Parts: sequence; C-alpha cells; structure tokens
Amino acid sequence: MAYLHPGPLKMTTTLRVLAHLLSYPGAELRAHLPELRSALHDERALTFGRLAELDVLIERLSDRGQSRRALDIEADYVELFDRGRGTALHLFEHVHGDSRDRGPAMVDLVKTYEQAGLFLAPGELPDHLTVLLEYASTQPPGQARALLGEFAHILQRIFSALLERRSAHASVLAALLDLAGEKAQAVPVPPEPEVDESWEEPLAFGGCSTQGQAGPGQPQPIQIVKRAAAAPQHFPGASA
Repeated sequence: MAYLHPGPLKMTTTLRVLAHLLSYPGAELRAHLPELRSALHDERALTFGRLAELDVLIERLSDRGQSRRALDIEADYVELFDRGRGTALHLFEHVHGDSRDRGPAMVDLVKTYEQAGLFLAPGELPDHLTVLLEYASTQPPGQARALLGEFAHILQRIFSALLERRSAHASVLAALLDLAGEKAQAVPVPPEPEVDESWEEPLAFGGCSTQGQAGPGQPQPIQIVKRAAAAPQHFPGASA
C-alpha cells in the first residue's frame, strides 16, 4: 500500500542532487558536496528527518582534503555498487537479470527518453538509476512522482540491500521512495550469487558491457541533453 502524503510542489533540484549522490564519488563530486547539501535543504522536497540522514551520507563522502580517505571513499563505492547484484543501480538487472528480455526493455526505455526529447550520451545505459533520475527531474512533479512509483518495487529492493550492508546510501533510496509516495521499509533480500557468475559481461543489450558505469577517471554518467519536451505515461520493462 502506498504511503500517502500530498507530495512536494517541486522536486527538480532534489532529484538531480540524489542522482549525483548515487554517482561515482570522484574529486569533482566531492568538491561540490556543500553545494549539493544546500540545494537539498533549500528546495525542501524532503522531510527534515530524511534531510538529516542525507547530511550523514554527505559528511561520509567528504574527504576533507585527505587523499587516503578519498581513495577509501571511491573503493567503498565500487565495492558497494559494482560488485553486488542486490545493490546494482542498473534497474533492469533486478527485473531481467542477464536474460534476453533485458535488451528489448532497454531499447524501449531509450525510445521513451527520445520521445521526450532526451538523448543519452555515448556509453550511457538507459536503465542506470542516475540517468532515470535526471530524466525524472525534467518532468512536472506529478509525472516525476508517478515515474518513481513505477520503479518503487525495485527501489525498495535496492534500499533493503543497502540497509543490509549498513550503507549510508540507503538514505538516498529512502528519499526516492518518499518522493514516490511509498514508505521505505526493508523487504527480504535474495542471497547474492557468486561474483564471477553474476558479473560476467552481459550480452543482452547489443553486446554492451559495464562500460557505461562510472569509475575512476571516467566522466560522470549524468549527461542527458534535453532537446524537446514531451511526457511519456509509462515505462516499459519496469514491472517484475
């Protein structure tokens, strides 16, 4: 059952900040953490309690000029999001895995973006959560909220997996569930398969590999360019 509340009047900035907080925490992102925190508090799309949780995450991501601490932050991110299926930020990984159904779902998602005048940068995969959030931030609040609601069951799974790992990033998924009108609560998390078995290079999307994920020395994955305006009503491939 949905966690009913009226929802924020606006959430554009909040969605973009949350996307950045789920991106690879390189030096450029860490340098802008104070600005991201201020932007979250200024828009007030989230409750004070949720903002306080995000403040904890922002503090943990801050390296305070310590190079060794920065390396630990980056390594922790890779360990958290790149080496576990339960915490994967590629949404269709949680629905289709490496099955052949994932490819058509990705193609449909790209078409949905393009119908709204949004085009992915080279190397980006359309089902990465940061990309979806950037798209959602271009939509009116009601449509953005409905879009998050379509993926709420996947967000709940990632949230639960992050809770199980005691990661402060769980606060970002909880915030997204709040914006979707859902209550963030733990659900059973399937056991992780062996790393070698679960993270072989997938062939489901035209032979693409994990190249689209951000990593050390790579540009941040949020590079969608808006060229026109139109609002699709449904995202194919979101349901399990």
